Amino acid sequence: MSTFLETKAAFDLPPTTGRRRTAHAVDGLPRIEKASKVGPKDARSLSPLFLRRLRALEEGSREYQYARNTLVEMNRSLVHFTAGRFRSRGSGEMEDIVQVGTVGLIKAIDRFDLSREVEFSSFAIPYIVGEIKRYFRDSTWAVHVPRRLQELRIDLARAREQLARVSGHEPTVGDLAAYLELSDEEIVEGLIAASGYTAGPLDASDEHIGDGHGERPALVHTIADKLGFCDPAIELVEDLHALAPLLGRLSDRERRILELRFGQEKTQQQIGTELGISQMHVSRLLARILKRLRVGMLTDH
Repeated sequence: MSTFLETKAAFDLPPTTGRRRTAHAVDGLPRIEKASKVGPKDARSLSPLFLRRLRALEEGSREYQYARNTLVEMNRSLVHFTAGRFRSRGSGEMEDIVQVGTVGLIKAIDRFDLSREVEFSSFAIPYIVGEIKRYFRDSTWAVHVPRRLQELRIDLARAREQLARVSGHEPTVGDLAAYLELSDEEIVEGLIAASGYTAGPLDASDEHIGDGHGERPALVHTIADKLGFCDPAIELVEDLHALAPLLGRLSDRERRILELRFGQEKTQQQIGTELGISQMHVSRLLARILKRLRVGMLTDH
């Protein structure tokens, strides 16, 4: 967006900012050079003017895009200010958070109602915060967990902090359940789900390096060493297990055709010669048999 603005001809801010007025304007709006450099105070003064003109312009027009892009660039300081609150979250780069917050700013620009007696900044910040929180909630989990458990994780963190402050020790599952008015099972489920928020490397050791005397062990086991793996043939075994009873429902002739085609790998012409029927008839029989088996496997699953 800044590239779009920087390629415009040089211009200045209106008199309300204490700078000289430019001789050129865009459909009644001052032409601003490097809108991203406009200070918060100037942006607060200029935003109502641009918002009012934006509502009167035809969406998609060059003037509309200029007004909208300028509003975004002028108010990026709101995004950076809001994003600063989330520096301690530890997940995601600040650049990503700022980008997400900018989405909230754009939504605020599109939805701002000029008839409301509220400053644009007061209206925009909740939108920016909402988008950033949604980003953390939906995009930063190492594994996918239901929304209910994502929200429970936040409640558990607050409850643990509050109870630990009052009692001076880490709360038990029973303490958390009583505080949040949930069952022990729900608390345990939430605690397990919370472990999916971050992930560690599989090559990390699950043992302490060294023996306390400066010696390193001959072999260090990693988490990956203890993980099981999925047998690549397991799906084939499952498919064959599901297919067996379906084959038992076929006639002898139908099973014979399958044996010749897939067991002995004969062509349809060879099967027709052996069974005394045409190749076209074999093709139709195979299609019908395979359709029955396919439907049967999908139904049984």
